[in-house]
Amino acid sequence: MNWGKVIYIFFTLMSLTTSVSYLFEHNVVTLFAAGSINLVSTILKLGVRNLLSAELLAGSLVADLHLLPAFLMAYLGDTEQSNLIVGLVSGAIIANVYTLVISIVESAKTKEDF
Repeated sequence: MNWGKVIYIFFTLMSLTTSVSYLFEHNVVTLFAAGSINLVSTILKLGVRNLLSAELLAGSLVADLHLLPAFLMAYLGDTEQSNLIVGLVSGAIIANVYTLVISIVESAKTKEDF
């Protein structure tokens, strides 16, 4: 078992689930957790040298660039922009789902995992 892959998939999945939880309860702490966990996931993907590592990193960076401005707007209390915050979090969710799908495809193509 590739423990490095387990760890970065764990952080990607954790970021996805905390981002989804923000959609149900608009809480700045949840958004901070999602952004922080996604940043850790991005850092872990920097050293990956797999078949689709560029796609994995790109998906994680997209999620970062959605969660960071969403957190800043929520933290500053800009309640007029709540629809924009939810839209940015939704974009991060889509990017994290993309990353997980790419991870599954890469795992299916890699023979060393079997």
